[in-house]
Amino acid sequence: MHKRIMIVKKEKCNPEGCGGYLCMRVSPSNRAGKDAIMKSPDGKVMVNEEVITDGDRIAANKCPFHALEMINLPEELDKEPIHRYGKNGFALYNLPIPIFGKVVGIIGRNGIGKSTAIKILANVLEPNLGKVEDEEYKASHEELINYFKGTEAQGFFEKRKKGEIKIAYKPQQVDMIPKQFDGTVKELLEKIDEKNALKEISEKLELTKILGHKIKDISGGELQRVAIAATVLKKANVYFFDEPTSYLDIKQRLKISTFIRTLADENTAVIVIEHDLIILDYMTDFTHLMYGKEAAYGIVSQIKTTKAGINVYLSGFLREENMRFRANAIKFLKKPPIKKQSTHEMASWDKLEHKQGIFNLKVNKGILYKSETVGIMGENGIGKTTFVKILAGEIETEDKIEKLKISYKPQYLDVSDELVAITLKKAMGKYKTAIIDTLNLKDLMMRKLSELSGGELQKVMIAKCLAEESNIILMDEPSAYLDVEQRLEISKVIRDVIEHTGKSALIVDHDLLFLDYLSDNLIVFDGEPAISGEVNGPFDMEEGMNIFLKDIELTFRRDDENNRPRANKKDSQLDREQKSKGKLYYV
Repeated sequence: MHKRIMIVKKEKCNPEGCGGYLCMRVSPSNRAGKDAIMKSPDGKVMVNEEVITDGDRIAANKCPFHALEMINLPEELDKEPIHRYGKNGFALYNLPIPIFGKVVGIIGRNGIGKSTAIKILANVLEPNLGKVEDEEYKASHEELINYFKGTEAQGFFEKRKKGEIKIAYKPQQVDMIPKQFDGTVKELLEKIDEKNALKEISEKLELTKILGHKIKDISGGELQRVAIAATVLKKANVYFFDEPTSYLDIKQRLKISTFIRTLADENTAVIVIEHDLIILDYMTDFTHLMYGKEAAYGIVSQIKTTKAGINVYLSGFLREENMRFRANAIKFLKKPPIKKQSTHEMASWDKLEHKQGIFNLKVNKGILYKSETVGIMGENGIGKTTFVKILAGEIETEDKIEKLKISYKPQYLDVSDELVAITLKKAMGKYKTAIIDTLNLKDLMMRKLSELSGGELQKVMIAKCLAEESNIILMDEPSAYLDVEQRLEISKVIRDVIEHTGKSALIVDHDLLFLDYLSDNLIVFDGEPAISGEVNGPFDMEEGMNIFLKDIELTFRRDDENNRPRANKKDSQLDREQKSKGKLYYV
């Protein structure tokens, strides 16, 4: 097999812009008379990987649009990929394996093949074993069994061939459901219900009140729970969930995790892709790491217990594979930082009330200081976004709030055909190193906002928000669509900008690990979703977390290796001990 591959990103290839196939003109192999880089029938370039040499890296480096990328594969890869997306496209090596009686998690960056891997296992995508010359080629069950001979995967594909595996699969993009189905929640679930368990599952997933609602009218969190219900109502013995907690608040995430855990028994296996590390830890027994190079190739690691797997992932080094996939380890602080409280007040608000239809929001007095990042926590439908909009001046209230210069990143991102370079003009001017380079946004500049993935768009809008002229930065769910590493990168960037500019930041999010990593203080929401909400704080981290965790009846400990927060199992010795001391978060 090739120990090096060259990826062609066709959407970036622009032969007119480089004066006519610059890469072909500078390639040493082409100059020596070999057909290494050629013009493909669609007018872009293609690469003959049998012919290219290391010297052809110059052709990739000279491309002004970064359309070519040469990659040396790890020496250990002794097989062709399980699947490759066309000639010079993304390649996936190895697969995770379901284990009966257990929940297996998958952790890794975006664009590294996690969804591809479970689509192959779920028989949604038929793999081509890297045989890209024949575009129609699909591997048969016999070939897959042979490819995985001597591994756990062999047994899985043998069972699948015999029809002993029945699959239910929840895709990542639940927002596609309203485009494919026009009707009520009940109609959709009745159509799918093979177990005759609609009533029971609706109660468990708290869908009873919305069964009569039209699919197109429900929220993202409701849509996610409907998609999970649709998956578990199928008679299956292997369940696949691709990001089951996006759009859900922390309470719902914990409930869904507990529910998904109950699906695994001696006759049933579950595989989950999840970016919220606290939830992944809480929900799964074992984990596969995926590493490689985004949009180029992905490798599935050997299986590990979840604790070990997450710790290895944060360390950035796989000992068994002798593979370093990140330059630095990610560490957390053992105790909340005793930060010298700034005495420079940035903003304050007095008690106020705001009514919106039947919903009533009560805001208690609060102060925000310069250079301070405040996390905002609470359930969905409890007024967090409304509070943020009141501060941003988007919602007028009877009690006047001092008008401040606020830059605001909303929860739902509007897309247009504007070029990224125009959107990020200010950020390029003021924060090229701190924001653009750190978040790897350079390659997106000539693309339209409407062409970006969810994660790319999120990063662009965060960068735009940070660079605006403002005193206060307000962000609503900045971690959505981002992978674990991107969430931690974003945290660092926000903290750096706040430190260097003296601005303040208010961040609404549901990922507790992200908020723990980022926040100096916390605002905690209380109330009843869709009925009433109450805003309390800012509190220091320990007090704020204790208030919040008491409400959701959860306790946290610190991992002994890297200090990351980990949820204690309910009624475990540690859980009971911490509750009795009233120390739910930092111990």
